[in-house]
Amino acid sequence: MIRNASIKRWNIASRVLAALVGGYAVAYGVTAFLAVYLPLARPDRVVFSSLASFAVWTVVVIYVFAARSATRVWLSLVGLTVVLCLAAFLPADWRIRP
Repeated sequence: MIRNASIKRWNIASRVLAALVGGYAVAYGVTAFLAVYLPLARPDRVVFSSLASFAVWTVVVIYVFAARSATRVWLSLVGLTVVLCLAAFLPADWRIRP
């Protein structure tokens, strides 16, 4: 009984941490990706992507607490963040811009 309660506490703590840290990371990745690839003027891209990050973070928080397992949540958040950040920052390193 006590072991089950301890596991439940760690599961909730992991999800809260995923919502805060993982949500921020995904929102950052989406912001960087949209700021590079949106077909708008640069100031408009930055403003739009910054405003969209709040909606993205909200969606991530809802997903974190609706998913079946915390492991799947962490894997999807890390994977999505890595893909978005690589897509946003590699063109700058290769001296090409979309």
